Amino acid sequence: MRRLRAFWMRVLGALNNSSGGTELADELESHLQMHIEDNVRSGMSEEEARRQALIRLGGLEQTRQAYRERQGLPGVETLWQDIRFGVRVLGKSRGFTVVAVLTLALGIGANTALFSVINAVLLNPLPYPHSEELLTVHAAKQNFNEGSVSYLNFRDWQRDNKTLSALAVSRSTGYILTGTGASEEVRGELVSSEFFPLLGVKPVAGRLFAPHEDEIGQSPVAMIGAGFWQRKLGGRPDVIGKALTLDGRDYIVVGVMPASFNLAINNFRASDIYVPIGQFQNPALSDRAAGLGIHGIARLKPGVTLEQAQADMERVSRGLEATFPAEDQGIRARLVPFKESLVREVRPLLVVLMGAVVFVLLIACVNVANLLLARSNVRAQEFAVRSALGASRGRLLRQLLTESLILSIVGGGLGLVLAAVGTQALVKMLPQGLPRAAEIHMNWLVLCFTALISLASGTLFGFAPAMKMFKQNVQSALKSGGRGTDVANHRMQDWLVILQMASALVLLIGAGLMIRSMVKLSNVDPGFRSKGVMTFGLEAAPEMKDASPDAMRAYLREAQRRIALTPDVEAASFSWAALPMMSDDEQYFWLEGEPKPASQNTMRSAIRYLVGADYLRVMGIPLLRGRFLLDTDDEKSQRVIVIDDVFARKFFGDADPIGKRIHLDQFDDPALVVGMVGHVNQWGLDSDLVNPLRAETYQSMMQLPEVQLSMVVLGMDTVVRSKSGATPSFKSIERSVTQMNQEQVVYNPETMDDVISDTLATRRFAMILLAVFAGTALVLASIGMYGVISYLVGQRSREIGIRMALGADRRDVLRWVLGRGSRLALTGAGCGLIVALALTRTIAGSSLLYGVRPYDPSTFLAVMVLMMGVALAACYFPARRATRIDPMKALRTD
Repeated sequence: MRRLRAFWMRVLGALNNSSGGTELADELESHLQMHIEDNVRSGMSEEEARRQALIRLGGLEQTRQAYRERQGLPGVETLWQDIRFGVRVLGKSRGFTVVAVLTLALGIGANTALFSVINAVLLNPLPYPHSEELLTVHAAKQNFNEGSVSYLNFRDWQRDNKTLSALAVSRSTGYILTGTGASEEVRGELVSSEFFPLLGVKPVAGRLFAPHEDEIGQSPVAMIGAGFWQRKLGGRPDVIGKALTLDGRDYIVVGVMPASFNLAINNFRASDIYVPIGQFQNPALSDRAAGLGIHGIARLKPGVTLEQAQADMERVSRGLEATFPAEDQGIRARLVPFKESLVREVRPLLVVLMGAVVFVLLIACVNVANLLLARSNVRAQEFAVRSALGASRGRLLRQLLTESLILSIVGGGLGLVLAAVGTQALVKMLPQGLPRAAEIHMNWLVLCFTALISLASGTLFGFAPAMKMFKQNVQSALKSGGRGTDVANHRMQDWLVILQMASALVLLIGAGLMIRSMVKLSNVDPGFRSKGVMTFGLEAAPEMKDASPDAMRAYLREAQRRIALTPDVEAASFSWAALPMMSDDEQYFWLEGEPKPASQNTMRSAIRYLVGADYLRVMGIPLLRGRFLLDTDDEKSQRVIVIDDVFARKFFGDADPIGKRIHLDQFDDPALVVGMVGHVNQWGLDSDLVNPLRAETYQSMMQLPEVQLSMVVLGMDTVVRSKSGATPSFKSIERSVTQMNQEQVVYNPETMDDVISDTLATRRFAMILLAVFAGTALVLASIGMYGVISYLVGQRSREIGIRMALGADRRDVLRWVLGRGSRLALTGAGCGLIVALALTRTIAGSSLLYGVRPYDPSTFLAVMVLMMGVALAACYFPARRATRIDPMKALRTD
């Protein structure tokens, strides 16, 4: 015993020595010889003496292995062995590997691409300091929960609140730029002096507006965008202090804004020109009751909550209501978190799409799991042999998971490539105006997401064959040689196919509901004939704003005449204030015989279209009663008004509205109702019915007072209808207009068909993506069904041969195989139907459906028929192969 103890002390010493490998071998051999000699002296034979010595020492190889593990990193070495072996095994099954990798790449790539969008739009913080403190500010009023704010109310809110560290406002506009070449319409933004400091945005050159510069009546100054600076002014460094002529006035440039600045909220655009809002050339800026499209942005004081700020602004609003009851009755400040204002319209859409793409990944993982299960039966003898040779179940489990992770990592890498391409495609497909679209790109968070779902999916689909291996009987596997059937294996594969079918059905139903909604919307009558109609903006020459009212009206008549005489133009009309699905304006009024309301906010209201006499002809709106506006309805004639059928029903009931009089706010004389027309969907095909403001009026632009006429000529919409039904030539129209005056500008041509299409862009985007995801899911599910049935036919070919030898004909075999697939598909459809009934309510809640119930029977039935047809088609080919099995060959197979 002393000698054995000394031996192990020397071994431990050798293990701690840097040259312990050689010394250990020498030490082992020395002690082995010593024990052999002792055993021989005691009378043992040479062979027996050596055997007993080895037993006493505990085994040479075990000692060497312990030494190697002590000297190295066994976990890393084992992992490296597993990886090399896994790569070798997968390389031998190239067909399986390619299918598995492509399937995973499709699922992972789709998830990564959509996550890139969600990360940029919903998850990333806004690019402003302490962006969580930012709020948007609106006026809650009649018909509008987030209406525009009057300039005077803004100033009072700014002065009287106690919870906001800063409050600013902005309003989009446009200018005619002259003096730098051809006259050009440029995008403008009116902002208060606090606007840029509040957001923490600094100019790349020059300075920001001083507080006094946005007061009414101050000298005109402007800031320019970096894009405009480069495009129009060549990026000249001496631009600061220079003058730009906008609408005939010289504005001194005081700063240049960075090109990256784009607020993308409340119609705010990346603008060419920024002007202090106090310099807005609109007399209504001093009217406390006029909103003028102005909206605000604010920053909370540190430690103040949204609820505290809202309560504080309620106090301020009530104070103004008491002070100015005629203008501010019922007006309340409304605060909304800035990020919420940006993303609330698209959040439901993106959440639904992310849920859909997760289903696609789940189906892809199930598909690969099914492939691995089928393959594991072939490898059953391999694992049985390794287990019989001493490999532990943990060791085998580690090997299986390593192979699964290799597949998922390679699939994730390929999926990342697909995601990069898919993200670019998604950005091009995104609806116009999607907030933060410019921020969508692949970044470290997206890469981490890809890595995470790759590892998670590898673990997920590797779990099924691992569980099968745990339940494997080594002796049975060695006897069957991987050729027997495994009932438990079939059962697990069946459940995986059912899961695939259920998931695919859910996606197909979602896509079907979206498609039916789009079909319903395409059949909605917008109230006008859009084909062949084009709209564009027109701004008169800057000097026209100082012309007399008669000169302005003469200009409008001549401009309309010239446009109408353009080749292929059938009719033309101007429109101001409102245009269907593009812009809106309100007309406050009270009916004849009613007392005048105390304030504007308690008056009745309707949408107001200020148009020319040919507007009805251009837009193709049906005349229901009386007449429309005439060229003679001008400043010298009685004020007239045309109403739509919604207005008539709401305010006149069953009475004939023709000949009735309506008192219009801001006008002394009442307007005579001379006609009734059909209703136009002002708020879009899908939103008009739910909007509280639907009644519409049409008034003659020629009957506007001088103050409003001066605003009309500096920016109005023009609508034209072509004779051929095709889109009119904008270049021909532009030539007709510029022949009158080189300084007047036409801009932003757009067909009314495109206008309608733009209102449906979000729904169309969701429908296309859901349809793509659902189609992908159906293909993957059908591949899974095909794989399972093919595996079943291959594993049970002997049984099929026996059946046919005993008298079963080919039709019986075909029915048996198809019946098996049908049962799986029906079970999956039943499970998916239950899930779909619950999940489609989410789509309904997101307002993505129109005219279709979330549990629409026809959609559900059509989808189930489609899925069953695809499932049977997937089963048919292996079933047909089963009917061609030769019974004699099958019976000879061991």
